[in-house]
Order: sequence, then C-alpha cells, then structure tokens
Amino acid sequence: MLPLHISSRLLAAFGTLCLSIPASTVTGTIEVLPGSPQTPAHSRTIRSNLSDIVVWLQPVGAVPRMPVSSEHFRLLQKDKMFHPHVLAIRVGTIVDFPNADPIFHNAFSNYDGQLFDVGLYPPGTTRSIRFRRPGIVRVFCNIHPAMSAVIVALDTPYFANIHPDGRYQISDVPPGSYEIHVFDERATRDPGSQELFNVEPNESQSVAPRIQLGEAGYVQPPHKNKFGLDYPLDSTDSYSGLPR
Repeated sequence: MLPLHISSRLLAAFGTLCLSIPASTVTGTIEVLPGSPQTPAHSRTIRSNLSDIVVWLQPVGAVPRMPVSSEHFRLLQKDKMFHPHVLAIRVGTIVDFPNADPIFHNAFSNYDGQLFDVGLYPPGTTRSIRFRRPGIVRVFCNIHPAMSAVIVALDTPYFANIHPDGRYQISDVPPGSYEIHVFDERATRDPGSQELFNVEPNESQSVAPRIQLGEAGYVQPPHKNKFGLDYPLDSTDSYSGLPR
C-alpha cells in the first residue's frame, strides 16, 4: 500500500488531470414539422413558443455520480396561468409555486414523475416541492381546469430549452457518449430521442445531429382534478366548494 502522503498526491494529480480535460459546447437544431393542410381544423394548433421544447444529453455507460442539485426555481401562478409553461430542472431542485393572482390556487400532479399536492392557498403566498427523481411531471390547478404546466426533472446537468428558431446550445459538456433526448408536449411522432452522439476530446464545439419533431394532429388531452373526477361545471376564479 502506498504511503498516505503519496496516495494523496496521486489523487490530487488525478483530480487536476480530470479538471484539465476541455469541455465542449454542443449545438444543434430541432425542426418542428407543422400540421399539413389536410389535417382537420380541430386538430391543428399554432406553435407560438418553441422554447417550451427541452433537449438534454444523457451520459452513456459508467459516469461519475453527479451531486444532487440544491437550486430553487419558480413556477409562478399569474393571470390563471403557470409561468413558464415548461420548466426543466435537475433532480433535487426545489420548485416554488408562488400565487401572484388575487384568487386561490391549488397546484398538484397525479402523474408518475412525482405525485404532489400543495393544497389550497391564498393570494400572495407560496408553496414548495423538492423533486427527488427524474421524470415528466404534468402540473394542474385543482380549481382552474385550464391551467397546466410541465416540469421536466432530469438526472443530467446537460440540458437546454431551444431558441425560437429551433437552435439550442449546451455548454460545458465533457468528452464522452451521450443519448440525445427531446421533450415536446405537442409531439405526435417519435423524435428518435435516443440517438447516440459522441463529444470528442479536444473539441471546443460539437454539432449534434438535427432532430425532427412531428406535431400534426396534436390535441390537448383532457385531465381530471386531483381526486380523479371531472371538474365541476361551476368552476370559477374563486374556491367553488371542491373537497379539500
């Protein structure tokens, strides 16, 4: 066994070597294919904000365990909407749900990504949830059926929302093999989200393959309230007698 002082020096040298490996900036393009003129009018939607599309790089093979995020993000409730509509975070992140409306809200999710219910709370207050595992978390309000959002919880730090023109950029990506994943709430065609992509050593910039998404025929699916029931017909801007 090496003496302790020699072992410590070797570990320090190894750490310095790892830190000296240059990282790369990965750029790419996501192409969104609109519905065709033959698509029925009731099934066509207008894509107004491409920044709701999230792309991430999932390391392949044995990778060092990354520290769990301790960040805070906000999913603001204002004008009976969640802002932003799609929020990408790392596992471990705490998301605050501030209520900036002059009415009550009750954010919840009953999807597999993470089940939660912050309960009914008044204007000017907030509730918080820590997201402990990766997944797609669809968020609703138990009072207002038109409110919806998506939280994309990831176990990789290499992710980004795309720009309005479909381009994206992910910085500080170390050399290695990655799967490219894409989340598009409106996608109706498989984007080939597990395509392999290599970031080569000593490349300051890497260009990922172009990915096409199909949104033709997308229809926003209905959802139930937090009790698995239909929303009452008399749902209003205030608390309308739903069970607590």
